[in-house]
Parts: sequence; structure tokens; C-alpha cells
Amino acid sequence: MSSTMSSIRSGVLRLAALGVLALAACHAAAQDSRSLLLVANKGENTLAIVDPETRRVLGRAPTGVRPHSAAASDDGRLAFVANYGSDSGYGAVGSISVIDLQTHQEVRRIDIGPDSRPHGVMFAGGKVYFTADGYKLIGCYDPAANRIEWLLGIGQDRAETIVLSNDQNLIFSSNNGSENVTIMERTRNPGNPPDWKLTVLPVGDQPQGIDISPDEKEVWVSNEGDDIVSVIDVAGKKVIETFHVQTQSSSRLKFTPDGKRVVLTDRDRGELVVLDAASRKVIRRIPGLGKRVTDVLVTPDGKRAYASAQSDNGVAVVDLEKLEFAGQIATGADPEGVAWAEAR
Repeated sequence: MSSTMSSIRSGVLRLAALGVLALAACHAAAQDSRSLLLVANKGENTLAIVDPETRRVLGRAPTGVRPHSAAASDDGRLAFVANYGSDSGYGAVGSISVIDLQTHQEVRRIDIGPDSRPHGVMFAGGKVYFTADGYKLIGCYDPAANRIEWLLGIGQDRAETIVLSNDQNLIFSSNNGSENVTIMERTRNPGNPPDWKLTVLPVGDQPQGIDISPDEKEVWVSNEGDDIVSVIDVAGKKVIETFHVQTQSSSRLKFTPDGKRVVLTDRDRGELVVLDAASRKVIRRIPGLGKRVTDVLVTPDGKRAYASAQSDNGVAVVDLEKLEFAGQIATGADPEGVAWAEAR
């Protein structure tokens, strides 16, 4: 009888242990699959890693000097931060920080060069694409090989932000100091480094924000020196439309995932302008986001937008279903670039 009871107890304990292991595995899977909001804080040289659901800063990873923008790998495990180096003076080294999003540590820093001033960064097809406006070029870094794969001089002033087509055969850069956009089209060159055909399109005054529509038919450009948005036809490689949005200083813009709307930050008014992509009309102006509202992202489900408020040391949250301001997250000193990481 005693032996029977002992066997039963042992079986119960084994089941309980298996249950604990299963719960732990589920918890680990939940941890691995969660989304993260990434914020580059220029004033303190850090990348804030934020839980968007709890709005809690999980950690801050050190970066290079004056981080301006960030991007995440497709598996959500690494972040790449473009470090400008300095906003004044000469000789400051620009760099790209590689951040482990699980340990919150900088694992590598790629030296781009003195006065290179990396600004925009994007991850696509396993590679990191970046601008270096001090050198008037676009670069491609291969994180797997840990080497800069190529550099492409475009000869334009202040190439600040970039966007790529899904197949990475087209790159668009907004050149703030030259009042134009450069289209880089990859030409087929099997077995050799890629070659590029460049097309330069005049747009508005001081182009800043740039994004490509989900169907890849249009590229929109916001021009911070005026209140004009320029629309580029991708197939024709030409500006097909410009229209006014009545902003004081248009900064960055993003399409929603369904392509029906575009959100644009008005830096000086602290507003998010929501546009209908088809009609080019303003649907709503959402005020109260903060001071010097700059970068913006839209979540993959299209339900929220996050916009950096530099002078408020935080990121504004906007409910895109209700079209209203939904709060602010304190992230660090002088935030600019915002990015989204989705573990897969």
C-alpha cells in the first residue's frame, strides 16, 4: 500500500514539474515574441528599449555620439543605430551601433569615418542601409559578415532619410540640402558588386521625410522648408503631384500598412497630420503631441503611431483608430529616431 501511494505521489510530482516547465516555456515564448519600441536619444547617447503595451522602458543601451535613427533586424533580435557623431565642429567620427535587444548591450560599433555624419538607417534583406550625409553617400553594411559591403556616392547635400523597395532594387533618399530626391536603381551585374543607375528629381524646400506606399506605386516626400508634399510615381520615376498640407514644418511621414492613410509630423506645432492617401486630403490634425515632434512610425497592425517629441524627452502615442492623442512615454534626452522590433 505504501509503495502504491509513493508511486502516485511521484507521478503527481512529475506532472506538476511538467506543468511548471510548460508554463515556463510558454512564458519564454511570449517573451521572445513580444514587440519593442526603439527610441534613439541624441542627448544622452542611448537607445531606449520600450515595452509598448506597458509603456515601460526595459533598458537603455549605449550608442555612439548623437544617435539620429534606428532600425531592427527582421527577427527582432538586433537594432542598428546611426550615430551622427556631432552636430557641430569637425573630426567627429560617425558610426553604426549594433545593439542586442535581449541583453540591451552594444555588441559592435562600425566606424564610418570622421565627419561622415550617418543619419538615416534601414534594415532590408539581411543588410543595413544607411546615409552618410557628410560624405554625400549611401552605404550598405552586412551584419552577418561584419563588413561594409559597398558605398555609393550620390553627390547630393545632406542625404538624410532613405526608403527601399521590398526587393532592394530601388533606394530613394531625401536630400535635405539639395532640395531633391535621388532614385538609385540596381542594375543586374551577376557575380560582381552591384551597379546603380541614379535619377535625381527636384522636389520641395528641404525634403525630409520619405516613405513608399505598400503597393510600391508611389513614394511620398515631406518638405520641411514649406508645407508641400511631393508624390513620386515609382514606375515612371517622376514627380506626378505636389499638394499643400498647411504645416509649419513638415518633418517625417509614414504610410499605414493598408496604404489608405499617411501620417505626417508637424514639428513646430507638435501635431500629427493624418492624410487620406487617395484624395490627398487632411482627415485630422491631432495636436498636443509635444515640442519639436520629429520622427514617426506606425505599428504593423496600423492601430497606433509613435512620434518623438525631442524637447519633451519622450515619445507621443497616437490612437489611429480613434484618431486621438493617447499619452506620452518618457524615453530619454532629446529623442529623434523611432523604430519597431518584432521578434519572430
